[in-house]
Amino acid sequence: MVMTAFTVTWDYRCPFARNAHEHVIEGLRDGADWDVRFVPFSLGQVHVPEGEPDVWVRPESDSGLLALQAAVVVRDRFPDRFLDVHWALFALRHDEGRHIRDEAEVRRVVSAQGVDDDAVFAEIATGGPLATVRDEHTAAADDHDVWGVPTFVVGDRAVFVRLMERPRGDAAVARRTIDRVLDLLTGFPGLNEFKHTSLKR
Repeated sequence: MVMTAFTVTWDYRCPFARNAHEHVIEGLRDGADWDVRFVPFSLGQVHVPEGEPDVWVRPESDSGLLALQAAVVVRDRFPDRFLDVHWALFALRHDEGRHIRDEAEVRRVVSAQGVDDDAVFAEIATGGPLATVRDEHTAAADDHDVWGVPTFVVGDRAVFVRLMERPRGDAAVARRTIDRVLDLLTGFPGLNEFKHTSLKR
């Protein structure tokens, strides 16, 4: 079976990123034949006014960077725990309404998913995870003109996607949803924009 490879960006502050990533995670947990690369993307950096310093030189000023760094450490050092931590950090922000810039809250989430939070934050203290976030964000912006989350990338094609519904535990819905996104991305390159005029059903 040929695996479908794609990249998807995220920032924990975006509710649409949460929706899309829950679909991806549900599908992966159900055995979907996807090879997914999760790429951090800072919405704070995107909104830096011209002439102002990048968020990378003042990470404490940005509300999303701490959680992104923690997730990158887990992704790269504890990959078997990444999906659980990833899901839980989205939940921290959008379900629990907590602050993802709060180290104690991020530590609580990481630890609750079976990861050594001291090891994660020791790695963050080296500056390496911040550099990784910066480099992956910059590559996404430079190579694929990414400007928001979630953006799906397959080969040289990239598309920003807003999914309005969460999978709510339905793996079949999750797999069908992501497969549909990928089909549109790879099978209909002439479609540039398709947007409902309202949210009425």
